[in-house]
Amino acid sequence: MESKVFRIALAGNPNCGKTTIFNRLTGTRQHVGNYPGVTVERKTGSCRINDFRVEIVDLPGIYSLSSSSPEEKVAFQELLKGDIDLILNIIDAGNAQRNMYLTTQLTELDIPMLLAFNMIDDAEKQGLVFDFQKLEGFFGSPIVPTVGSTGAGLEELRRKIYEIGRDPSPQRPVKPKYGPKTDEAIRALTAGIEALNLPETKRIPARYFAIKVLEDDPEICLRPEFAAFCSEAAEWRKQISARNGMNSRTLMADFRYGVIAGACREAITISNDRRRQLSDVIDKYVTNRFLGVPIFLLMMYLVFQFTFAVGQYPMDWLEAFFGWLGRTVNEVWPVGQAEFLQRLLVEGIIGGVGGVLVFLPNILLLFLSIAILEGTGYMARAAFIMDGFMHKFGLHGKSFIPMLLGFGCSVPAVMATRTIDNESDRKTTIMVVPFMSCGARLPIYAMLIPAFFPEKFQALTMWIIYLIGIVVALGCALLLKSTIFKGEGEVFVMELPPYRWPTLRSILILMWEKTSMYLHKAGTLILLASILLFVINTFPEKKSFSVDYPAEIAKVEHSVASEEEKAGELSRLNAEQKGELLEYSIAGRIGKGLEVVMKPLGFDWKVSSALIGAFAAKELFVAQLGILYSVEDAESEESTLQSALQKNYTPLQGFCIMLFCLLTVPCIATMAVVRREANSWKFMFAQIALYTVIAYVVTLVVFQAGSVLDIGTKPFLPPVRETAIVRQAMPDGGMR
Repeated sequence: MESKVFRIALAGNPNCGKTTIFNRLTGTRQHVGNYPGVTVERKTGSCRINDFRVEIVDLPGIYSLSSSSPEEKVAFQELLKGDIDLILNIIDAGNAQRNMYLTTQLTELDIPMLLAFNMIDDAEKQGLVFDFQKLEGFFGSPIVPTVGSTGAGLEELRRKIYEIGRDPSPQRPVKPKYGPKTDEAIRALTAGIEALNLPETKRIPARYFAIKVLEDDPEICLRPEFAAFCSEAAEWRKQISARNGMNSRTLMADFRYGVIAGACREAITISNDRRRQLSDVIDKYVTNRFLGVPIFLLMMYLVFQFTFAVGQYPMDWLEAFFGWLGRTVNEVWPVGQAEFLQRLLVEGIIGGVGGVLVFLPNILLLFLSIAILEGTGYMARAAFIMDGFMHKFGLHGKSFIPMLLGFGCSVPAVMATRTIDNESDRKTTIMVVPFMSCGARLPIYAMLIPAFFPEKFQALTMWIIYLIGIVVALGCALLLKSTIFKGEGEVFVMELPPYRWPTLRSILILMWEKTSMYLHKAGTLILLASILLFVINTFPEKKSFSVDYPAEIAKVEHSVASEEEKAGELSRLNAEQKGELLEYSIAGRIGKGLEVVMKPLGFDWKVSSALIGAFAAKELFVAQLGILYSVEDAESEESTLQSALQKNYTPLQGFCIMLFCLLTVPCIATMAVVRREANSWKFMFAQIALYTVIAYVVTLVVFQAGSVLDIGTKPFLPPVRETAIVRQAMPDGGMR
């Protein structure tokens, strides 16, 4: 067995805990969510069970083996390869009767099968009592009760896998019967298919293909090798319908449900002390047609309040650390040696990358909150609640899942649209998903909101920003579905899982994923971009100035004015000198060119140049502003980016910057995925044009209206928590 890899296919309904079992068996790190649609692509993992080398294929969550959805097609094709040694069928024990419909179809593959009745603890709390010996007799497959979240039953599961792998002729599952006439049709079609001696029938029994042809499954019937049997199958369907008064597909489904009902009636009982489920009580309010949406909005507001209130303290610690790091580098660096490298390290790398990493606590807390809401089962309710609301905009609840993922990152959100069968709905969703405020935009909000808004309004401001993204996305969806992507939407069916406490393990996995992703991005893309931004902010160097700054600085230092007056005048001169240097640089010239177009939005050349870097990654907007302002107001070590922003911009401008960053073109990575998923360059460029126009027009209207109405046009200057940006003393007495 050492040389052979024992291959297991992990199959089950959505939300049965399949991915949790996968993580337990393989030790891989994968997002564990509590709503359908998490597992869309084929995923594999490996492990060892004694002397067995095991490879596990985590199939998408499916309800049946038909091929009517992308998930079912992926699972269908994987199972038909014929190299699977064992099917590990995960069943939600609390919903066993519904889950086992897939089991009856899997038995037809004639592959050894092991059933894992997962979340058995929840089922027992509901008062369900199982006779697993009887159930094993009905399906001809061993059963192991498990609790994936705690690992209970996993050792027994491994032992059963090992036993089946060692058995030279493992037990095959019992196949259901479909009634005399249907069974006769299956035998006739099976004989014909076997006579062809097809390669497929060497891996999968001909009986399986016979059933699929009889059910008129499009995936099988469209294959040339089975086309000859389509007319024969149609004739059999007529005979079955005439004999039973219903079509063959309905009849076969009825027989499968009959097998399941009989098995459950014999082997599953309900104890007398079964209580009404807490989930039903909560859902009376959470999914209420009037209360559901307000409750969802309130939950999101509380998430943002938590993000800012708790995130402030670790952000202060990180700010202090990067401030100390920059000062330490300046103190230990030999005076007058390799000054460019010193400035690059302090202003470019520590000022740029450090300025982005400061906001890591906010990102982690936001995703911690979302992980808890997912784990409890609330996010499935949120999709259900939003279904009716989104129908008004031409979409349905299935589009809500990618939009929800968009709050984390637009890249997986766009990829998650694969679960949407209707092509017009899918393209509409791809087009509007990036309007959701992704995690990369969060550092921008975390920088600007505390700088321009009092503490009591910070969570509200962020809530409004997120809400604007949702409103604009839905408005665009309505427009697109009414014009370019017209068509009837598909029916949305979603399982509502019972409420349960999320496991610490699943939350930590998600937190590690987000942390490692953010740190990897900061250590690669943002690091390289910060170096580039520093270079374009430094070169070309200006040789002549409007004022002889060294002479002016010397004059001030030898004047008889007070120390306070001297400091103020030196600060002004240093700021003027730095301003001329920046305006002369490449970044300054780009910003000055863009300022002509962006000035009606309230943006100066510095903000305009920072928006260019944001196209590569939104966090680079913060990095660029950090570099631009890291050397101004340098007379005080306490000067920070937020204090600099307060002096240069008004709350209205700060809000418009956030608004533009929310609505403008997403990052390069998102656009690359959009092109791949839509398989169209034209679609991608159309999206870029749409986002550019919407961002410009909406921000223009808000800024001009706010200016006319005099809303937010007065600077907000009370002390706030500040983002530390380090400075360096120049040999000539000025400040860099």
